[in-house]
Amino acid sequence: MVPTLVLVTGLPGTGKSTVAAAVAAELGCAVLGHDWAMSGLRPYPELQEALDRIELGHRVVGWSILAALACAELRAGRPVVLDGVARAPEVRRCRECAERESARCVVVATACSDPAVHRRRIEGRRRAIPGWYELEWADVERSAARWELPQDVDLALDTVGGWEERWPELVGLLAP
Repeated sequence: MVPTLVLVTGLPGTGKSTVAAAVAAELGCAVLGHDWAMSGLRPYPELQEALDRIELGHRVVGWSILAALACAELRAGRPVVLDGVARAPEVRRCRECAERESARCVVVATACSDPAVHRRRIEGRRRAIPGWYELEWADVERSAARWELPQDVDLALDTVGGWEERWPELVGLLAP
């Protein structure tokens, strides 16, 4: 069977992690989350300072780590799910990784079209990622100002009213 890399992207608080967890359960694999990966670097202040100084910054480094781990899983013949705010370069990198490893790549973009619901989600959640910070609405607004939905997504989900009715469509994309 051909392994699959599933990338779930979107702004914080749009349901990425929820969708990623459901997909991982369906595929019987782990979710590799950008924030979880980067939280592993937080105990090293010198590294954090270096990341703050370089132009590429935290996002690119985190996605480089996730892409390498995803490629290792695909090479071993296992599916993998990535969860994070991936922009066009990260989507391209994931698709290239899958192609190199003769795997499939499915990109799912989540959105929350109701700003009030979106804000309530951010203000009401506690992810409790060890060593990581909780996002505030102002953080999401800053991300949204720089966010552009990648053009080559396979499925766009508006999670404002729930996304479960589109689950069969998503599972169809996962089928070989």
